[in-house]
Formats: sequence, structure tokens, C-alpha cells
Amino acid sequence: MSDEKVPEEMPDAELPPVEPVSEAPVEASVEDALPPVEAVAEPVVEASVEAVPPPASPPAEPAKSWPAPSAAASDNKLWALLSYVLSPVVPVIILLMEEKKNQPDLKPHTMQALVAGVAIFVITMILSVIPLIQCLAPLVGLVLWILMIYWGFQAYNGKEVTIPVVTNLVKSQGWA
Repeated sequence: MSDEKVPEEMPDAELPPVEPVSEAPVEASVEDALPPVEAVAEPVVEASVEAVPPPASPPAEPAKSWPAPSAAASDNKLWALLSYVLSPVVPVIILLMEEKKNQPDLKPHTMQALVAGVAIFVITMILSVIPLIQCLAPLVGLVLWILMIYWGFQAYNGKEVTIPVVTNLVKSQGWA
């Protein structure tokens, strides 16, 4: 004997008789079977639209004490910051730009940064040729550059920058 299961025989059930399918007449079309569109479609009723009042506006806020800076003012502040941080290169670039070199809020910073940058370069070069303090030249240059970054951030914040000798020199020469 084999292990296969033999399906059990099901008793014969009587099925209802199958009716033959009749074919539809060829002459009849789908359009004939559907009602006309006018009979199906309902007329569109337009509803009146009433104006909805706008929502109540919130109470007005008090005016702020600081007006929003214009694009030119923030641009000049950025140029002032860059003129101190990347001196003496950026001040020379600003002096070559016609629209920037005569800006009243930018010109004093440009001239001070130019004079201070040249002075720092000269001081660092002089220190680098003196034999006994030659090793201090990079350290002095780094400290003075960090001081220029501080003055740049003061200029960016709209404060007046006063560099001890340089500011008096620039003002006395009429450069600012």
C-alpha cells in the first residue's frame, strides 16, 4: 500500500440545468438602450455667495525702537568688518569701488583699517629682523590680528571704533 491519500468520493449532487445563452439582436446599439442626456441631467442651480466679513485683526503691536536695517546699511557693516579682518587688502578694494569709497558710514572704518593693517605689517616685519625677539614676531602679529577682528565686530555692530594712534592720524589728515 502506498501512503497517498485517496480523495473521498463525493455524492453526486444535482445541479440545476444550464440555460443556453441567447444572443442579443445585432441591430440594437448601446445608444438606443440609454435614455437621452437631457432626460438624465438635472439643471444646475447656482447658489448665491454672501460676502464673508474678514476676521478681526489682532491688536496693533507697539512700534519697535530699532528700525529694520536696509540692505545697503547691512552691506556696509559687512564691508567694515571685512576691512578690519582682511586688512590691508579689503580696504584697498573698497577704495577702488566707486559706490563704496565715499559712503559716510564705511569710509572711516576703511581708512582706519588700512592704516592699522599697514602698521601691523610694518611692526611684524621689523620684529622679524631683530635677532633677539625674532621668535616673538608671529605671536605679536597674531595678537594684533585678533585685535583687528575685535574692532571689526565693533564696526559690524555699528559702534565707533577708536584705535589709539590710528584714529587721530586718520581724522587729522581728513581721510575719514
